[in-house]
Amino acid sequence: MLVTVSAQLFTGLTLAVILFQACLAAGLPWGAASMGGKFPGKYPPKMRLAAILNILVLTFLTLIILSRAEIILPEMVSFSRIAIWVVVVFNLAGTIMNTITPSKIERIWAPVALLQFITSIIIALS
Repeated sequence: MLVTVSAQLFTGLTLAVILFQACLAAGLPWGAASMGGKFPGKYPPKMRLAAILNILVLTFLTLIILSRAEIILPEMVSFSRIAIWVVVVFNLAGTIMNTITPSKIERIWAPVALLQFITSIIIALS
C-alpha cells in the first residue's frame, strides 16, 4: 500500500511540474520560477523547446515509477528495477538544485522535489 500511495503522490506532483512546464512552453511569464530565474518573464523559443523536452522526460520518469510500483506497464517491470535508480538520482539532483537556486521564487519547487525524491526512494526500495 505504501508503494501505491507513493507512486500516486509522485505522479500527482509530477503532473503539477508538467503543467508548469507546459505553461512555460506556452509562453506564460513564469520564467523567474525556473532555471535559476535566468529567463524572467516569457521563455525564449529555445527554452520553450527545453520545457517540452522536460515534459517528455518527466512523463518517462513517471512511467518508470508506475511500472516499478506495478500499477501499469507490467512489461516494463524488469527495466524499471534498474531505471528506478535513474529516477531517484534525477529527483535528488532536482531537490538540491531547487534548494540552492538563486531564484527565491523557484525555491517553491524544493518541497515538491523533496517529496518526489522520498517517494521514488520508497518505490525503489520496495
